[in-house]
Amino acid sequence: MHYFHVNHLALLVSTVAQWMLGAVWYGVIFKKSWSALTGVTMGDNKNSAIVGMVSSFVGSLILSFVLVHVILWSSRTGFVLGAAIGVLCWLGFIVPPLFSQYIYERKPGGLFAITAGYWLVATALSGGILAAWQ
Repeated sequence: MHYFHVNHLALLVSTVAQWMLGAVWYGVIFKKSWSALTGVTMGDNKNSAIVGMVSSFVGSLILSFVLVHVILWSSRTGFVLGAAIGVLCWLGFIVPPLFSQYIYERKPGGLFAITAGYWLVATALSGGILAAWQ
């Protein structure tokens, strides 16, 4: 298999969609709740915000790159099946370590819900985009 034989435009769109979803999810929809649960105030440190945004983009790119390969290996096409694969990957690869981390670090359940919810929507959206646009 050629690891770089993917639709690069779909990969970029998936990455940007995840990244923008994160901005809306954490910066608008759950801004107050997330800030209260983490103690982080948006805009406190511009340098760390820039580093966070760049690292989020790179992480979204890596997630999309791996997810498109899972979709290709499954030979599934279409938004719905791609979203289902994204949800399955979320359930198997994101929720278990995230849940364990939150338990060990004694973080609030509400913070887990916000974070896991973001990843659920992000993987479903990305999976749908990548499978529909092969």
